[in-house]
Amino acid sequence: MKVLTLNFLTCAVKACKTSSNSFPLHPKDAELVHDDVEINEQLLSNLLSRLDWNALRVTSTELGFPELPELPPTFEELRADEKKLKDLHSLLVETQIMEGKLVCGNCGHEYAIREGIANFLLPSHLV
Repeated sequence: MKVLTLNFLTCAVKACKTSSNSFPLHPKDAELVHDDVEINEQLLSNLLSRLDWNALRVTSTELGFPELPELPPTFEELRADEKKLKDLHSLLVETQIMEGKLVCGNCGHEYAIREGIANFLLPSHLV
């Protein structure tokens, strides 16, 4: 599961639908794998406006990456600073969670990640 995916996931428990604490899901005991992928500037340009930057900052810190700036960079700023461009690309596109859990900050439910795939099926009492 790519780190980018966490920016679009929220807790599936019915009671969490209206809680802001159910996003982002927090990685726990995450085993990370890094894949070498060629930088796609157009992809990053399109992603920047769609990301929840505050959630990405939380996820990045929880996974042990350097703290991201408080405000998201513009794509022009990224193109001017190759290191920032590579770092953001590495975090979003090249980093995967292979094993671990995603934990809801509202209800504490844990979604297992096995072989890079998160299991979002809920037990019947939580549906």
